[in-house]
Amino acid sequence: MNLKEETQTQLETKEKKYSGFKLILLGPPGAGKGTQGQTLSAQYGIPKISTGDILREAVANQTPLGVKAKSFLDNGILVPDEVVNGLVRERLNQSDCREKGFILDGFPRTIPQAETLKRILSELNLALDAVISFELKEADLVRRLSGRRSCPNCKMVFHLVFNLPQKPGVCDRCGNTLIHRDDDKEETIKTRFKEYQEKTAPLLNYYQSLELLYSVPGNGTIEDVNKALEGILSNKKIE
Repeated sequence: MNLKEETQTQLETKEKKYSGFKLILLGPPGAGKGTQGQTLSAQYGIPKISTGDILREAVANQTPLGVKAKSFLDNGILVPDEVVNGLVRERLNQSDCREKGFILDGFPRTIPQAETLKRILSELNLALDAVISFELKEADLVRRLSGRRSCPNCKMVFHLVFNLPQKPGVCDRCGNTLIHRDDDKEETIKTRFKEYQEKTAPLLNYYQSLELLYSVPGNGTIEDVNKALEGILSNKKIE
């Protein structure tokens, strides 16, 4: 059944069934974590958390940590782990995460961050249910991302293979000329993949040792990957 064809009753049943799950999504940039995280969040009512989102929200709301983060951002400096960890802790302690669980996308990125997250969850009396790794080879990632073309005006994204615009090089929605973003160029993709392999991939062994790691193929269709994720959730009991 197509996701859009599910009845409201079915969605409410799923939301109740999986409410409370606490998940981490891992995988290289462009592997589909964001898309699947949003889908899971919509399907099951579980809050999706990305460090980028909570950082922007904290800055906009001028919270103490947000003000501190803005001082780094305004000077073009990477926000330090101390601040990011604090923002994550604040978000996980909010009532929706405590009641419905959470989906962490983009955090942790390193072993030290994972150790800090473990301490945070212990302090909040929470525990992870699963860490899901999206497996994708570098060549597949390059093929997927290098074909993307974006509209600088309305932000709509097309693909030279999977989602061609009606008129070559022109946005269907607003008629602006499409661009090839630097993030979607082959050399940038390979650099980001290498960085992921060096800094984040070690988390796979870390969570494997804790018997929390599950894998899904990242090169399937959105619906195929969603089914694989649902299979993991349906076989995983919440403690």
